Amino acid sequence: MKADPAKPDPRKPRSSRVTSLSLLQKARANDPDAWRRLVHLYRPLVIFWLNRGGMRAEDADDVAQEVFQAAANGLAGFRRDRPGDTFRGWLRGIARNLVLLHYRRTNKHAQAAGGSDAFALMQQIPTPTNETDDPPEEIGNLYRRALEMVRDEFEERTWRAFWLTVVEGRSPVAVAPELGVSPAAVRQSKSRVLRRLKEEVGDQALSESLLPST
Repeated sequence: MKADPAKPDPRKPRSSRVTSLSLLQKARANDPDAWRRLVHLYRPLVIFWLNRGGMRAEDADDVAQEVFQAAANGLAGFRRDRPGDTFRGWLRGIARNLVLLHYRRTNKHAQAAGGSDAFALMQQIPTPTNETDDPPEEIGNLYRRALEMVRDEFEERTWRAFWLTVVEGRSPVAVAPELGVSPAAVRQSKSRVLRRLKEEVGDQALSESLLPST
């Protein structure tokens, strides 16, 4: 059976799977695996944006494909020039534009209570600079998918140090004896996993409070 391209190859040693290149850097280099991982990470969120904009389910799949095609064509021009710039916000801007284009192209209006048209509904998708309007559960699901994708890149003790401190909210001092390491080592392990997670989701402003909890 062919391996899931969104998951690391378990036959490879962990050390060979860790790379200094972020997922976005690899996608810019037209790495097919990187693009599969990006789609795996972000497609559910894109579908959520489209649905919130009033798009019918049968149209959302097609427009989602257009969103990722546009992202592939434009990723070389994506920059983080301003504080708060993220891949998620950039992708959402693409989604807004393509949904409006879809309605103009088909001359259809999204169906909604009160007769709101597609343009009004699209205002429910926040502008790319206002990411706080994305529901915490949707961002938490994004982080959960990213965690699943990077899990096998780390030794068990490193992962446990991250999980116990970030997800379970325990202090490095409390966790250290349980893992047989120093509190400094626990903090270092936590930082390593968080850094890798930020690379995977293309979001340097990642909020630890939105990570899945036990």
